[in-house]
Amino acid sequence: MKRYLFILIGLISFILVGCSEGNTDGKPNKIRLDYATYSPISLVLKEFGFLEEELKDEGIEIEWVFSQGSNKALEFLNSNSVDFGSAAGAATLISKVNGAPIKNVYIFSKPEWTALVTLEDENIDLVADLKGKKIAATIGTDPYIFLLRALNEQGIDPSEVEIVNLQHGDGATALTSGSVNAWAGLDPHMARVELESSAQLLYRNPDFNTYGFLNVREDFAKKYPGYVKRVIEAYEKARKWTLENPEKVAEILAEEAQIDLEVAKLQLERNDFTESIPGNAHQKAIIEAGKILQQSEVIDKTVNIQEIATELIDSSIAESTIK
Repeated sequence: MKRYLFILIGLISFILVGCSEGNTDGKPNKIRLDYATYSPISLVLKEFGFLEEELKDEGIEIEWVFSQGSNKALEFLNSNSVDFGSAAGAATLISKVNGAPIKNVYIFSKPEWTALVTLEDENIDLVADLKGKKIAATIGTDPYIFLLRALNEQGIDPSEVEIVNLQHGDGATALTSGSVNAWAGLDPHMARVELESSAQLLYRNPDFNTYGFLNVREDFAKKYPGYVKRVIEAYEKARKWTLENPEKVAEILAEEAQIDLEVAKLQLERNDFTESIPGNAHQKAIIEAGKILQQSEVIDKTVNIQEIATELIDSSIAESTIK
């Protein structure tokens, strides 16, 4: 009798789990996506409900979760709090190395969204002047990796500076209040302090910025490949709208980020939305970043970065979807 009771309980549990994750006809009950001020396309997608419109006749709920930075987006993906998350390529690579069950299926921008920022009265004119200084950065994100690459280029070991781990907005505040000497900035916060204070971009290098990756949980992609395609289709609609309506996108960004319109425009000027299919250029960018991360012992030197990057980037769905 007990044996049959256990079987019955197991069967009920299986049914309940199946009901919470998806329907028996091969579609999810809910699709969970993040949105972020560093990904203007995600703001457009959410603002106009393109995905909700696409799926309105299927009874699928769309849930939006705000990401403050790549680290948060990747945490959400790793903890199964979202199905799709927006993150910088290099940060995504770190997460994959650490076992995150994710794939990159879409590129939401080619940004110059990070630079090293300081105040005019700090008398810091070169990256070499950062030795012994306090630098704010959000560990695990593109600005942090940008900082490591800039220091490495000048032969400065990370131990020769004091890296203060702060979320991006808090890093901007720490800079303008004088709590740190420099900051590895991220737009729109970087654009805001650049226009509204005596902050200046100490060091820029567009090639050290890795791309904006839209990542999906592998289990979702395996179970619902057709709906990954539907999400990409909706993203494409938002991307094309973004390219055609830059002034209106700036207004949406300004409202969402609670920043001045001119700040939003400056951020958008530093983004290229013309390429959305993942490919060799994106793989190369994260491999180069990965090498620096291995030198800095953020990633173990025994890890095969090329292999991880190949596993991470899946261009097949975007290639079959985007025309």
